[in-house]
Amino acid sequence: MRPSDLAREHGLSTQAVRNYERKGFLPPAERTPSGYRVYTEAHAAALRAYLSLVGAYGHAVSGQIMTALHGGDLDGALTTIDRGHGQVLRDRETLDAVRGAVDHLMAEATTPDESGDPEPLTIGGLAHRLRVTPATLRNWEEAGILVPARDPATGYRVFHADDVRDAEFAHLLRRGGYPLEHIATVVRQIRTAGDTDRLSRALEDWRRRLTAQGLAMLDSATHLSRYLRLLDRDGRTADGRATR
Repeated sequence: MRPSDLAREHGLSTQAVRNYERKGFLPPAERTPSGYRVYTEAHAAALRAYLSLVGAYGHAVSGQIMTALHGGDLDGALTTIDRGHGQVLRDRETLDAVRGAVDHLMAEATTPDESGDPEPLTIGGLAHRLRVTPATLRNWEEAGILVPARDPATGYRVFHADDVRDAEFAHLLRRGGYPLEHIATVVRQIRTAGDTDRLSRALEDWRRRLTAQGLAMLDSATHLSRYLRLLDRDGRTADGRATR
């Protein structure tokens, strides 16, 4: 096969195929006496595997997987894949925790006062509500989980309805064992989403992305397995060495 043959299947340029080979994403190509690259079905399978990995793990991690394979480090490639699956599992668990926390907060919504707005709380009032210490709330503020306003007259922290929601949400996740930096990231996403409807849509988008990533991982595993079986059939390793 020529570079153009591999490129045409995926709508790539021939230079992109050559770049992938140079970076180690494809096994080294043999050359004709005149210096032209000669690709085989193994190269086509490697390219399919790499591009399918990109959809599952992103460009950087996919490159690490393929260069590990072509460097003779199958265990290293599989370890990188395992880490990717572990991260998706953690993301799914976090999503479940977020959805559970949101449902809980909606069920325990703060009762508004006569003006239609909940009464703001002091740090002591919020600490009492959550049964934590004010020092804990200050730690959450330092981590970026809480961003309370300040009373212009006294300089004291004032926690409005959104701050109380964030604090209750953080409290639920903290009890689930999540680290502060992880909670801070999720709370910022919720804070950006705004109202409940937008938050629900954001969580549903998150679920769809995780589902798409999981399916992409299945697809990439199929292509990668085919590539390795092809090499085994031809009696070669991923770095081009003969095995028999």
